[in-house]
Amino acid sequence: MDQKAEILMRYFRENKSQREISRELKISRDTISKYIKEFESKNERLTDLEKDEERNRNEILLLIEEMSSKPRYDTSSRNKTKLTDDVISKINELLDLNEKNRLLGRSKQLMKKIDIHEKLVELGFDISYPTVCNYIRENHEKKEAFIRQEYNLGETLEFDWGEAKLTIGGKPTTLQMGLLTTAQGSHHYARLYQNQKMENFLDIHVQAFKSIGGIHRELVYDNLKQAVRKFVGRNEKEATEDLIKMSLYYGFRYRFCNIASGNEKGHVERGIEFVRRKAFSSKTDFDTVEEANAHLQDKLLELNSKKRNWLQNQSPLDILKQEMPYLIPLKPSYDTSRRIEARVNKYSVINIDQNKYSVPDYLVGKFVNVKIYPDTIEIYYKDSKIAEHDRSYLVHNWSIDINHFVNTLKKKPGALHSSVGRHQLSPELQETYQEYYTNNPKEFIELLELIKEKDLESVLKAIDELKKIKKELVTTDNIKNIIFKLPRDDESPGTKDISIQNASLKQIATLNELFNLKSAGGYEN
Repeated sequence: MDQKAEILMRYFRENKSQREISRELKISRDTISKYIKEFESKNERLTDLEKDEERNRNEILLLIEEMSSKPRYDTSSRNKTKLTDDVISKINELLDLNEKNRLLGRSKQLMKKIDIHEKLVELGFDISYPTVCNYIRENHEKKEAFIRQEYNLGETLEFDWGEAKLTIGGKPTTLQMGLLTTAQGSHHYARLYQNQKMENFLDIHVQAFKSIGGIHRELVYDNLKQAVRKFVGRNEKEATEDLIKMSLYYGFRYRFCNIASGNEKGHVERGIEFVRRKAFSSKTDFDTVEEANAHLQDKLLELNSKKRNWLQNQSPLDILKQEMPYLIPLKPSYDTSRRIEARVNKYSVINIDQNKYSVPDYLVGKFVNVKIYPDTIEIYYKDSKIAEHDRSYLVHNWSIDINHFVNTLKKKPGALHSSVGRHQLSPELQETYQEYYTNNPKEFIELLELIKEKDLESVLKAIDELKKIKKELVTTDNIKNIIFKLPRDDESPGTKDISIQNASLKQIATLNELFNLKSAGGYEN
């Protein structure tokens, strides 16, 4: 994937010929040509689809996935790297022990490199002595030198996470604040999330790109797990697949800081403290996370618009405007979902991050595909979306759509009363159930099917008309009788003839009198 991205970057961003790329990367020109032609073809198709982005959204997302997908390679005969994460972790642990002994005055009891290598071999690691020496020399025996950085317009954007401790809905809450800061001008974009999971990492980028109006050519990260999949070789890092795919789609390069070297992205490091203090030092109580985010955006606009002496009396927003011609043009929004496969259990729910979400009951025992977004959960079966839920950030919470259980409830109507789904109905349906259906759950299940076929508003209007005559007349059959004789929705309000509806209500009222049912309110024509 890195190789494919490097080829496309050199060809499209650096305007190098295929011959130059082949010579520099020592890759076959046929391979280079294949990647370039494939990407150009899909990019042309994407440009056509952008003309009607809303209608073509699904096809655009599929095309984005194809453009940023990695090539397949046979890795069965590839040798594994000796300097694994476990080896690095153990070396660091032994060096930390050396440091503790040094602080305790035991300088003559420190392990040398040969001692560390022998310890690793004793623990079963297959690694050579020179490899251990090289790692320690490269990572633990250098005196750090700082180099002043200069950045070109449109060149660098830095990312980092930070915490914001707020009170949300009366409860103390620790939220994660994602921040992207331009190296040239320190323009900030930030957003609050419940956690640092991959879907939020992707979302903060897409939201920032949309807010900025383009993409900087290089993004800088420290060693956060959403960006770095693993360490390989001598202090080299391998990017996560999600970061590679997003960078390939948008066309930016990524760069990682050295370990414990936050100064290499000093703008965003200082920006976390700066933005958090300016936005949330005097106001910390909010009803919802959405309200806190709206407050944060207002503060960011204020901060980015303020003129700074070190910017020659310009504002970060002024500098960003100067960067616009140098930015990579914006594309349709990248799909930020985290995707998993989940099995539907016997309760017709799937488990995501310790919470349960319902799906139609005919899928019990089957596997479904899930797209996890910051605010929603979308569930697919055989490429068709079969359920959508609001994302829950509680623990062991059940999000239930009772319509997913209609088939099962028909067979077991007695299970309705105490079911989780019944307790999660809208307030109007809760009241309707308590008032008219507690002793007749089977009819209530039919009412749910009617709502799904028509709409809740029509059902509630019919109930209101029936209870004007008498409460006992509120039955699913009578509701159907009224709803399906209503004027068509495509008729204009001025031409609607409600005579059929009135006739239905009169007929019900007449039957009420014939059977000597005492009217509670009477019918008005």
